Amino acid sequence: MNKKVNTLLFILGATLFNIFVALFSFIAFVLLYMKFFMMMMPESSRQWGFTSIFLLSLAISFFVYRLVLKHFLNKVEIEKYFDPLFVRKHKKVN
Repeated sequence: MNKKVNTLLFILGATLFNIFVALFSFIAFVLLYMKFFMMMMPESSRQWGFTSIFLLSLAISFFVYRLVLKHFLNKVEIEKYFDPLFVRKHKKVN
């Protein structure tokens, strides 16, 4: 496999990992919310719990993704295996 294929597979894998972490944390928080907090809250304010859970799961997935990516970048030489996503076509002249 060449660098372009490695880059594409890495982006696809990292995206799927991020979605999985967000979905897993959302389901876990919804189950905890329904078991412990939902029955104690008035019906008019229950929607804020689900909104907060959604935002919290996105924040957690971002945090976990950054931690895993940082660990991955420390272990792998990215210049050796991956192609750069953005390449400058022209040099700036002073």
